[in-house]
Amino acid sequence: MTLLDTSTSAGVTHPLSTLTAAEIDIAREVLADAAAVGANTRFVYVGLDEPDKAVVHAFTPGSAIDRIVRVLLLDRATGIGTDYLVSVTTREIVRQRSLDAENDGHVPILDAEFEDIESFMLESKEWLAAMSTRAIDPAKVRAVPLSAGVFGHDDEVGHRIVRVLAFFQEDEADLPWAHPIDGVVAYVDLTERRVVKVVDEIELPVPAERGEWNAAPHSSPTRTDLLPIEITQPEGASFTIEGNEISWADWKFKFGFDVREGLTLHQLSFSDNGTERPVVYRASIAEMVVPYADPSPVRYWQNYFDQGEYLFGRYTNALELGCDCLGEIQYFDVTIADETGHPKLMKNAICLHEEDYGILWKHTDMFNGMTETRRSRRLVISFFLTIGNYDYGFYWYLYLDGTIELEAKATGIVFTSAYRGEDGYSTEMAPGLGAPFHQHLFSARLDMEVDGRTNTVTEVDAVPVPMGPENPWGNAFRAQKTTITRESNGTRLADNSKARVWHITNPEKQNRLGQDVGYALHPEGQPVLLADPSSSIARRAAFATKHLWVTPYDKDERYPAGDFVNQHPGDSGLPAFVAADRDVEAQDVVLWHTFGLTHFPRPEDWPVMPVDYAGFKLKPVGFFDRNPALNVPASTANHCCSGE
Repeated sequence: MTLLDTSTSAGVTHPLSTLTAAEIDIAREVLADAAAVGANTRFVYVGLDEPDKAVVHAFTPGSAIDRIVRVLLLDRATGIGTDYLVSVTTREIVRQRSLDAENDGHVPILDAEFEDIESFMLESKEWLAAMSTRAIDPAKVRAVPLSAGVFGHDDEVGHRIVRVLAFFQEDEADLPWAHPIDGVVAYVDLTERRVVKVVDEIELPVPAERGEWNAAPHSSPTRTDLLPIEITQPEGASFTIEGNEISWADWKFKFGFDVREGLTLHQLSFSDNGTERPVVYRASIAEMVVPYADPSPVRYWQNYFDQGEYLFGRYTNALELGCDCLGEIQYFDVTIADETGHPKLMKNAICLHEEDYGILWKHTDMFNGMTETRRSRRLVISFFLTIGNYDYGFYWYLYLDGTIELEAKATGIVFTSAYRGEDGYSTEMAPGLGAPFHQHLFSARLDMEVDGRTNTVTEVDAVPVPMGPENPWGNAFRAQKTTITRESNGTRLADNSKARVWHITNPEKQNRLGQDVGYALHPEGQPVLLADPSSSIARRAAFATKHLWVTPYDKDERYPAGDFVNQHPGDSGLPAFVAADRDVEAQDVVLWHTFGLTHFPRPEDWPVMPVDYAGFKLKPVGFFDRNPALNVPASTANHCCSGE
């Protein structure tokens, strides 16, 4: 195991180098010198404002680099957010814009805003009365403040609001999620720092059974029949690292980290007979939403944008060797800004390693006696985070055959409620304990660059050919191709009944067979947003209503639900982007892919949920002239018999 801190290294050598502690300090100092920072000011977001793609492509080592940092500030006394661009190269403010909360929404929620919530509850007569009615000691109530959304409540317009659900905790070891105090919710104004409303719908029994994973009476001794599995690479790992650039097998790419998006990948290219061929310019998970299905008066609003509202990257775990990652591991620290604008080091935030992945290719031939097997392996770069009750891991895999895969792993503890019966909108997990139905929907932003910046997207369906003169026996089927020419026909749904995929091809580059080189996006095809199209969440999370959106590249179009999601009324982000109906055929295109889980919780998901998975793949289709993994050597491991 080796530790590197690329984000605090001296000097920046590339426009996409990770943000450094020194740059964070400079950004804070520039704003302080401009009197933009006062006693009530907090730094909500500090991140690298990546330069335009053309600037990055034109860069040569040693050239001047103008580093721009985006900073979102919040005045806690007024609730006003301000959006800055600061050049840390020239030490000047490049742009400044104050948010109109009614139309722009609010900046994301601070940790500091959550810290005093329980004290506000103890000062509210309405809240104390609700607890008294239920014979609950208010001091043993844990407040869970959640983003408010927008539901047409006039008294909330312009106000910075969260809604608070409550859970009972008997002692320090008790798991509060096991004891939801359902039927009541408090609305808190974060600027006024007080409870402004309590909705007390119904008194429901608080589930009593403890929920710690090892709590009696359901605890069991740790099993002893699982023998150790050791992952070893006696000669070390096969990858090399230079700054934030990683090379492995035929792959090369840079990585970044952003508190809103988490891990980002840049300039992924594949070396084909010595020629570096670009595939993806930038790949990230740009947004996620977790919409809940309980329509009750105290829970109808429950929808979270864990990135746009909470900046989930700041909750990244410090990974542990042998627990989170196995084998010859390379960890990377990353530096972010805390809420005072000072650098904060997150240790072991990113994990890089190789994994064996079974058979890559194999054949035993009856005619020429061929008996060949090659084992697959993949490069894994990942991070894990905990946000509230859920834990999410995001794993990017690169394969020897040119495949790229993203896998999101969801685990942790399901959000709980009281169980209201079989006709309700939850699963009974333990006696009287419910877990509402919900979805986890992610948006991958894939800035494609398949052998260059001129790309066309084509939808490919498997369709049967009707029986007739061309198909007299009825066995024929074809690949039906529909080219996406404009943004207006670039919003698509997956269809597993047709094996639907989307090809991203370069009409200016052909393989040896004369075919346009390309990659295919393979969706899992799970449901998109299930909320009614006229609902508030459908407007605010419009990206999640389609599996695919295609747009031309625009540096400023970064987030599928818009720049400011917190209490934004909706129709921002992708709906606004595609309204111009721009040409996307043979253009520099960005694909936005929605994927995720629809979760009807099971009793087996309690008290800690086994990992569930969602993701997608990008696979070469005509990008290579033949199998690019023919050069993989046969295994030389002692336990592998090569037959020679």
